Amino acid sequence: MENIIPKSSNRLISLDVMRGLIMILLAGESCLVYVNLQALHLGGVADGFINQFFHDPWHGLHFWDCVQPAFMLMAGAAMYISYHSKLQKGITWQQNLKHIAIRSLKLFILGTCLHCVYAGKLVFELWNVLTQLAFTTLIAYLIINRSFWFQIAFSVALLIITDVLYRNILMPGFNQPYVEFHNFGAYMDTVLMGKINTDGWVAINIIPTAAHTIWGVLAGRLLISKESANKKILYLLIAGLVGLVLGFGLDVTNIVPIIKRISTSSFTLASGGWVLIIMAFLYWLVDIKQVNKYAWVCVVVGMNSIFIYLFFETVGAQWFNGAIGIFVKGFIGVTGMPLNIIAVISALVTLFAEWYLCYFLSKHKVFIKI
Repeated sequence: MENIIPKSSNRLISLDVMRGLIMILLAGESCLVYVNLQALHLGGVADGFINQFFHDPWHGLHFWDCVQPAFMLMAGAAMYISYHSKLQKGITWQQNLKHIAIRSLKLFILGTCLHCVYAGKLVFELWNVLTQLAFTTLIAYLIINRSFWFQIAFSVALLIITDVLYRNILMPGFNQPYVEFHNFGAYMDTVLMGKINTDGWVAINIIPTAAHTIWGVLAGRLLISKESANKKILYLLIAGLVGLVLGFGLDVTNIVPIIKRISTSSFTLASGGWVLIIMAFLYWLVDIKQVNKYAWVCVVVGMNSIFIYLFFETVGAQWFNGAIGIFVKGFIGVTGMPLNIIAVISALVTLFAEWYLCYFLSKHKVFIKI
């Protein structure tokens, strides 16, 4: 795999690993791995563990609720590292702004088009992670050159603004700040799209989740700085713990509940805290301790992250999953194995097939950038 993982001494393999892990987890959802595992009803601790791979119904925080924040935060880190590299080549902030704007426009178009694929017809919906990322990327880039404390203050202001909007703009039928379908976010969806999401997601999540992308920018700046490795890890851990204390503190004191679907300030802080702690751990494990023998398993997926996301959300969900299932179920079905076990095997084989596609593209240096 030496032809896939760059040998550059300043390459942060941990960030590639984290991005790849996020994409593998998302691919697992698309391949129905978690749904089929849940259908086994193993009971006890096993069911509790599998349940972590699903969003909390409303008020609470599951592991799966941290995946999108990780996606957003990693996008911010990658953007800063790329921007820093361009600065060293003489490319100015103004010159790079056009590239960021075009990329954000592509993400917006792809995100809205995905909703059309999901619906099987032309629709205008703004709940997809790519649509959200289109806005948070622009917001984070506009202040990328500002000081650390300015960016922290700006991100906190976004969280405060979100809470103020939910508490103070109370429209008929949408006057319960933290109640599903009856909050300000749902009201804004009726204004923007003439509909609300049946699962409680809201488009104005772009405001609080922009904080995740901004924090990613700051994390990326820290990780490529000249600070010692120990200080980098310490700062990430401190930031993560602060996020956890503030986020869960707001929740347990009944000030602001942790709700992923409307990205409350407490959720944004708590989920961001977990992601920063995971980032610190992977940096320590992969880049400092050099435990990266099998890092390529994740890296090959991260190299084509947006492309593979689009693939398993469209071709994968629409055709690939079923096509693989035909052969897996056909060959294993003759053994008399229970159908729910076969479904799990089929989902895992599909996930491996999608991973192998990433491996093939990376090995042949085919990088499809969005």
